[in-house]
Amino acid sequence: MATLKVEIVTPESALWVGEAKALIARSADGEFMILPQHTATVGDVVAGIVRVETDAGEVAFAVHGGYFQVGVDDVEDQTLATVLAGVAERTTEIDADRALAAKESAEAALAAANANPDDHAARSIAEAALERAELRLRAVQR
Repeated sequence: MATLKVEIVTPESALWVGEAKALIARSADGEFMILPQHTATVGDVVAGIVRVETDAGEVAFAVHGGYFQVGVDDVEDQTLATVLAGVAERTTEIDADRALAAKESAEAALAAANANPDDHAARSIAEAALERAELRLRAVQR
């Protein structure tokens, strides 16, 4: 029987590694699903929720962008799907109060940056912080 091994990794650590039924994420081209015996491929992962379906249920991660790669694990003769994320966290470990405070702080920073239209860097940083906070809140609410 064909199997799928999934790895969710960041530069700091492997957040999750295990056998799965499917990996579901979103790229710039839209949502995609990786199943056992998937064709080898590589692509981007946009900010969003990455879901791993296992026999024990679903494991979900808030991923703030990255890449994915699908190939064959020659040692175990199975399909290997790896998500390489710059920043990611398990949705069950997100602190909702902290995410809400981060959203409010980012909104205040964005308002201050918009008051000075020439400060493009401050606006860009505030917008990115707001996007991260909103993703974390969506992850908690799902």
